[in-house]
Amino acid sequence: MALSRREIAKDVLQQSTEAAIGSAGHVVAILFETARKITTEVGAFGTEIFEIAEASKRAGQDDEDTHPAAE
Repeated sequence: MALSRREIAKDVLQQSTEAAIGSAGHVVAILFETARKITTEVGAFGTEIFEIAEASKRAGQDDEDTHPAAE
């Protein structure tokens, strides 16, 4: 039994829609993964800034301990 034009059109529409949804899902997954990686990198950068600030603070305290201010 041959398929009618309407059934063929329905199948084409269904498969096209499924392909579009699949592609959109892949794009969204890529965007989410990219956003996660960016967040991770920004967090690592923030951690480094805090560590640099703490090291600078400790270095200043060490300098004050070894060279007390003249009174």
